[in-house]
Amino acid sequence: MIIAAVLFDLDGTLLDRDSSLSIFVRDQYNRYPELQTVAEEIFVQRFIELDNHGYVWKDKVYQQLLHEFSIQNMDWALLLNDYIKNFHKHCTGFPNLLKMLTALKEQDIKLALVSNGFGQFQYDNFKALHIEHLFDEVLISEWEGLRKPDKAIFNRALAKLGVTADKALFVGDHPENDIRASRDAGMKAVWKRNGPVDAITDADAIVDDLEELINIIQHYTTQSP
Repeated sequence: MIIAAVLFDLDGTLLDRDSSLSIFVRDQYNRYPELQTVAEEIFVQRFIELDNHGYVWKDKVYQQLLHEFSIQNMDWALLLNDYIKNFHKHCTGFPNLLKMLTALKEQDIKLALVSNGFGQFQYDNFKALHIEHLFDEVLISEWEGLRKPDKAIFNRALAKLGVTADKALFVGDHPENDIRASRDAGMKAVWKRNGPVDAITDADAIVDDLEELINIIQHYTTQSP
């Protein structure tokens, strides 16, 4: 089996979103004195809890924070706008991100990003990792009018790459949206594990470090047909 293309999720896969968010929230907290009626650690921890790994949009997060902590003279919309404009400045990739992507490109493997989220916001975060020059295609759900786990967005990415599903591999951190959905679309699926989480039995492989992908793809390439 030859892997001709590798498709990636963004948040929690290439982008260390949890670390990036923590850095951003601390920066925002220190820039707005109105928030400092609450202890920094308490504010940051509660923000991260309400955010739920990005699955709750920040309008609700900010409204809840201001209500819970009785923060006065602060508009949640102002904080949301600040988040949209400035989060990308704090985006950090996982270790060995560039090393792994460069190694794949050296093998003439095509690369694509398939991410749920708001178009420009996600693209700005992607660009902040300084890896966009290595990617052949970028698909973000708002711009595509499709979102994972709909296999149509995977099929569209494969069509753009000119690669069939049986020669493609998807890497993501979400059990349903990434792993099961990409396997349903006919691809191999690699789970990017973050933290002490039980193994997902239907992933074809599991990685804790992105560099491990190099050997996984080499394994598939050297397998007997």
